[in-house]
Amino acid sequence: MLPALLDALGVAERAWLFGHSDGGSIALLFAAKFPHRAAGVIALAPHIFVEDMTVAGVERALQAYGDDTRARLARYHADPDAVFHAWADTWLDPRFRGWNIEREIEDIRCPVLAIQGRHDEYATMEQVHGIARHVRHTRVVELAACGHSPQRDQPDAVIEAVRSFMDRA
Repeated sequence: MLPALLDALGVAERAWLFGHSDGGSIALLFAAKFPHRAAGVIALAPHIFVEDMTVAGVERALQAYGDDTRARLARYHADPDAVFHAWADTWLDPRFRGWNIEREIEDIRCPVLAIQGRHDEYATMEQVHGIARHVRHTRVVELAACGHSPQRDQPDAVIEAVRSFMDRA
């Protein structure tokens, strides 16, 4: 759907993609499948395969889901319950355990910045190190004292890493 959206918006030049978590995975897949349309990828806490830690984190989020989470999601989604449960149900489906995009991302030709918090409650550093193994032009940034949302936990560090990365690219 992203190519159609970019077309509808009249974006003809190569796009810089910025995604967090599943959005980071989507940005990576777009860059792999449409290399002529991607100028670069900035992926914060992306997933390239399913880890036990991810499933455990989603299970905790499902157990804790309530009015606070619903209210936060409602700022961005018309039906926050449907969005949350679609996300949780996908990650918790036993058939999804084999999901892995490591082979797909090998086709990425643009530069990639992969940022991960060392205390991410949903994934290990192996996610971003895996990207670096499969994508030649990858810069990995590990952030201490940072969880799954580097843009919230370490905004200044993220801004500086993105600025530096884009300046070099």
